[in-house]
Parts: sequence; structure tokens; C-alpha cells
Amino acid sequence: KAADVTLFLARTICSGKYLIVIGGGVSDVEAAVQAGLASAGEAIIDHLILANVHESVFPALGQSVAIGPEEAGALGVIETFSGVSVLAAADAAAKAARITLLRIHVAMALGGKGLCLMTGAVADVRTGVQVAAAEARRRGLLVSEIVIPRPSRELFGDYL
Repeated sequence: KAADVTLFLARTICSGKYLIVIGGGVSDVEAAVQAGLASAGEAIIDHLILANVHESVFPALGQSVAIGPEEAGALGVIETFSGVSVLAAADAAAKAARITLLRIHVAMALGGKGLCLMTGAVADVRTGVQVAAAEARRRGLLVSEIVIPRPSRELFGDYL
């Protein structure tokens, strides 16, 4: 009601938490988020406004990224304490490095945490993980980060 935005997602997630994802013009999204923050008060765990979201974030979030075994490179993983912070981390990684965002898991079956998996050349994945970890760390919500230079193909089995 506070602004002209599109509601993409509004649902409960793990541990009685609730996630809302909206889109629209930057000023409209800012106004809507501010209205939501004012209404929710101390119940807010985390929030985020991403202007110009990288195009690879939504397919990874929708679990619709498919790559062949020959396209799998190094594996980078970022875990955060909130589903929102993993979106900020994934967007930062995609903007900073030539990586493929494989999956972004937001809160469901993760106790409210976030998980991002990326692949590409070792140097690119290292850059992506470093940038993503720095973003999550800046927000005080980094759990862990890892780069696996040559993961076994079986490790990618669930994601290819």
C-alpha cells in the first residue's frame, strides 16, 4: 500500500520466520521497505534493497540453473545467518566475478540461514567467494565460506 511495487513472494519460512520479496522502481521499493520496517518494528531480523540485481540471481534462487558436467569448475560455497544476507552476497559475487550462480537457498530447511553455491574457474570462484563473504561479514552475518578447486563430479551430482 505504501508504494507501487510488485509482490514476488510472501510466505513463512523456517522457524516461524516470514520472507517478503518485492520489486519495482528503486524509490518505490525503498518507500515500501521503510513502511514495512516501521510496521514490523523489532520483529525484523534482516532486510535488503538491491538496486539493479544481477540477472543470474533469480534463476539460482529459483533452482533453475542447469549445467553439464563439463561446465562444472571449482565450487564456491557461502553460508550466512539469514536468507536475506545470502542474496546480498550472491548478487555481489555475480557482479564481481565471472562465476555461475548454481543455487541460492533461502531459509527453508536451513533454520533461517542462507546458502549460495557458485562455480567457474578457480580464480573467479575465489574472487566471487571473497566478495560474497565480505558482504555477509559487513552485515555481521557470515557463517562460513569455502572454495573447492577440483571437486569430485559426485559432489555436483545433486546440482547438474
